[in-house]
Amino acid sequence: MIEVPVYNQSGQEVEKLQVDEAKFGGGEVNKALLKQALVYYHANQRQGTVRTQARGEVAGSTRKMFRQKGTGNARTGGIRNPIKVGGGHAKQKRPKDWRQSLPKKARQLANRHAILSKIQSGDVRVLDSIKFEQPKTKFVAQMYKALGIDRSCLLAINGRDEALERSARNLGRTTLTTVSQLNAWDILRNRTLLMTKEGLQALLK
Repeated sequence: MIEVPVYNQSGQEVEKLQVDEAKFGGGEVNKALLKQALVYYHANQRQGTVRTQARGEVAGSTRKMFRQKGTGNARTGGIRNPIKVGGGHAKQKRPKDWRQSLPKKARQLANRHAILSKIQSGDVRVLDSIKFEQPKTKFVAQMYKALGIDRSCLLAINGRDEALERSARNLGRTTLTTVSQLNAWDILRNRTLLMTKEGLQALLK
C-alpha cells in the first residue's frame, strides 16, 4: 500500500489515502510497455503527408542541354536532372501512413502503469476538491504555487467544470483532460498529474 497525501487548494495536507499498487498493474512498472505505448501514441500523431516531386514531375524541357562531346563541360542530360537547380528529387518522398496498432488491454495496462509511476515518484497531487466561484486564471496559478507545481501539469477533472476549464486553459504547460480519458502519453509527457480525491477513487474502482 502507498500513502498518497490529499491537499486542499491552499496546499495544506488534510488527509492521506491508502492506494493499493496491485490495482495499477501489479505494483511494478513495466518500462518496456510504457516505451511501446509512447511510440504508439507518438507515431499515430504523424500526418505522413510529405511529398516531393520526381524529375518527371517538375517543369522543364527534356531536351539535352548541350552535346555529349567537344564542349569541355561534363556530360549532362536535361534541365530536370536532380543535380540541377530546380530539378526533381532523386529519391522523392511519398505520403505514408505511420500509424501503429496496440491492443486495447495493452493500452489500458500502460495507462495504469503510467499512473503508478507518477505515484511512486511523488509527482501526483490529489486535492480534496477544486471549486472556483468565477473563472479566473490567477486562482489556478495560485493553487499551482501552493502545491509546488512549477513544471508541466496534467489536470484531470472528474466530469465537466466550466469554471475550472476556463481558468486553467490559458496557463502555459497545462494540459486539460478528464479522468475517463487519461492515457499514458498525456501522463508521461507532463511532469505532474493533478486530480481530485473523487477522480482518484474513480480510478481505483
